[in-house]
Amino acid sequence: MRSYYCGELNESHVGEEVTLQGWVHRRRDHGGVIFLDVRDREGLAQVVFDPDTQKSFAIAESVRSEFVLEIRGRVRLRPEGTANEDMSTGKVEVLGQDLIILNTANTPPMQLDEYAEVGEEVRLHYRYLDLRRPEMQARLRLRSKVANTIRIFLDKEGFVDVETPLLTRATPEGARDYLVPSRTHPGQFFALPQSPQLFKQVLMASGMDRYYQIAKCFRDEDLRADRQPEFTQIDVETSFMNEEEIMFVMEALIRHVFKVHMELELGEFSRLTHAEAMQRFGTDKPDLRIDLELVDIAPLMKDVEFKVFSGPANDPDSRVAALRVPGGVSLSRKLIDEYTEFVGIYGAKGLAWIKVNDLGTGFAGLQSPIIKFIGEQTTTAMISQLGAQTGDILFFGADKTKVVNEALGALRLKVAADLDLVNEKWAPLWVVDFPMFEQGADGDLTALHHPFTAPACDIETLRSNPTMALSRAYDMVLNGTELGGGSVRINQSAMQQAVFEVLGIGEEEAQEKFGFLLEALSYGCPPHGGIAFGFDRLIMLLTNAHSIRDVIAFPKTQTAACLLTDAPGTVSNSQLRELNIRLREKTSQAQAN
Repeated sequence: MRSYYCGELNESHVGEEVTLQGWVHRRRDHGGVIFLDVRDREGLAQVVFDPDTQKSFAIAESVRSEFVLEIRGRVRLRPEGTANEDMSTGKVEVLGQDLIILNTANTPPMQLDEYAEVGEEVRLHYRYLDLRRPEMQARLRLRSKVANTIRIFLDKEGFVDVETPLLTRATPEGARDYLVPSRTHPGQFFALPQSPQLFKQVLMASGMDRYYQIAKCFRDEDLRADRQPEFTQIDVETSFMNEEEIMFVMEALIRHVFKVHMELELGEFSRLTHAEAMQRFGTDKPDLRIDLELVDIAPLMKDVEFKVFSGPANDPDSRVAALRVPGGVSLSRKLIDEYTEFVGIYGAKGLAWIKVNDLGTGFAGLQSPIIKFIGEQTTTAMISQLGAQTGDILFFGADKTKVVNEALGALRLKVAADLDLVNEKWAPLWVVDFPMFEQGADGDLTALHHPFTAPACDIETLRSNPTMALSRAYDMVLNGTELGGGSVRINQSAMQQAVFEVLGIGEEEAQEKFGFLLEALSYGCPPHGGIAFGFDRLIMLLTNAHSIRDVIAFPKTQTAACLLTDAPGTVSNSQLRELNIRLREKTSQAQAN
């Protein structure tokens, strides 16, 4: 049995006989003396074997990377000049006396140190090896500690940890459900929850008052770097609190997490309305570390002959906006062409630009393929409005508002990263006053958050002008990442039915899918609200990881597959028959597609 973890050894243990157990991280043979770096979850320890211990020395000669060993030896100071300041155990070493090989290992398909770049596909296939890396060990241990910190904080605030079901029924919440066929109810299906939303509202109707859960959630949708089909959220709901009170407690929670685990005092949480965030930054989760902002210039462009600008400037559903980038005159034409391709991802048909080479020479100091179409007078007025200086570049978007916001909002982030314009600070904020609904291309309305969010108006106003209705929703954003989203909920059946009507959910459908909630609301449900934080995203920020896959023990790939277990997979015909399911034969045409 081990007496210490490898990473625990220090000068206070000099002279002690210790027993270590772990993996061979690195083996070095230096002229008859063998050095083994032995690794466990706490770190590394250097173990030295010399020929005086013949049996152990012979065994040490045979070991290779990732062999599992048990070592007994004596701790001593490293010889003068050989201490390793980069290791927590770098001032000591263990003089090996006895060595037992607990298990051998095949040659690993990847190096388990910081010196090797390994493709993600290899890492996920051999996840058990990848997780041995100190970096991954540290991330998962921090994840565990943060979860514990959150639980302690919420417990002290009077919240009760309640588990909600993983088998429920499908609900239209804007993403596809994972369906689970029922063997005992032929032809019927459970769904894995996209969130515990309805159950936590029922808990409020039950008088639980304050609930939380670190909950597993599932969404069968297209993935991005910060999305997974199976993810974890910090789910919170509370009764008899308005949005300001809920935001106050949740802000305190996140401040506490950063103080405990980062030794960092988060600065002031800014407050932006959704409309202001979209207007200034093109997104409802702006990164406030970047000083660049979008500026509307439509009034200047309404009468220019350049239809690319004047058309959208005169269209109430469109926008003409500019993004001023200090120092951007250094950008090459090749890079600008790459930016043009980049904004095309968001539907932009092109990217107009002006370089301010020398403001002192007036119109002649500008370089652009478009200024001849805009005219000197309009260009000069625009330069003045934008506060442009010599050395700046101006980028323009002119299209439907959604296209301009998404294209210039994404370009803002990309240019700032390329030109090192991102401040090294933490910039938390709340985004509030979201629209209640958003309108699709077909004119249909969908809930911007979810259909259980309370509107900030009465029923009559909601029904008469739903596109102008605001919600009592709030999102917490940190450095351009949405950490959590929440709202005050609807707690009265009449208002909930009115929202369903606006969304085109008839009374029969509402009863079928949400009858239990409507009934719960009718039995004296208190005012309530809550929030859900993306736990994986929070850990990603705390560890400066590039993807939430780097902070989840066994994540799925971008295609929602598990390379470790080769899931999803096929099942036998007998299993399908038990579930009353028959797979459709793929036609040759479908296979061709």
